[in-house]
Amino acid sequence: MPIDSWGPQDLTAQRRPSLPTHDAEPGAVVEDRETGWVGAVVGLEQVHGVPSVRLEDRRGAVRTFPLGAGFLVDGRPVELRAPQRGSAEPVRRRTASGSFAAEGAPPRARTARASRIWVEGTHDAELVEKVWGDDLRGEGIVVEPLHGADDLAGAVADFQPAPHRRLGVLLDHLVAGSKETRIAEETMGRPGARGNVLILGHPYVDVWQAVKPERVGLQAWPHIPRGTDIKVGTLKALGLPHADQRHIAAGWKQILGRVRSYADLEPSLLGRVEELIDFVTVEDG
Repeated sequence: MPIDSWGPQDLTAQRRPSLPTHDAEPGAVVEDRETGWVGAVVGLEQVHGVPSVRLEDRRGAVRTFPLGAGFLVDGRPVELRAPQRGSAEPVRRRTASGSFAAEGAPPRARTARASRIWVEGTHDAELVEKVWGDDLRGEGIVVEPLHGADDLAGAVADFQPAPHRRLGVLLDHLVAGSKETRIAEETMGRPGARGNVLILGHPYVDVWQAVKPERVGLQAWPHIPRGTDIKVGTLKALGLPHADQRHIAAGWKQILGRVRSYADLEPSLLGRVEELIDFVTVEDG
């Protein structure tokens, strides 16, 4: 399929059966099918332009989910929608990361801190920017691509981390026994890094797989055999051009375009990025 013809519906399941609609009335109890979260509707809001519903469980915890298909009411699949009549509660806009946006005019970006967040490559940086960009600008945190982690220890030493100059690093494939895990352990154990450098990661070989596969019409990301570039293999499995870097860039642009908010990313990435932001935004002591 030519990349130019990969339209908004090309990656999603075709001919889905129609579902009965159900209004997200305050107090209605619904279940999110993907996560199993059961809660009462306590409000509606916009998450990076996506109409969403807030559900409060019996312990008082609240989570936000995009409206639409994927919910159960009394055990039956439904398409959850905003009530057709006016809602008593005003809709509050959230950023793509799920945090509340400032009321009124957009806030000015804070002057950049000395602290930084590093990610492995350009695609990682673009994904973080799309979801957490508003938050990072408000905190004055710059995200920079490493373009590979092989010489991470040397790069960290050159950065000269300190209590007022913290460094957070997000690595791909940070699992037991991996090269990335060995690099992280060695780097964090060096003098100057302890307490001032935090290296976290997700389990995926490439950040592409941190996008929920259903966002591109898959039940799971394809298994790519060892020795095949994961980006090339993924595009090939999706039936997209994959012969050169231009194709890879175009394919990633299409995948990234399917990410609307944090709800489209795997929790194993979400938690790590939030931890890194918290780490590098600790006020100077």
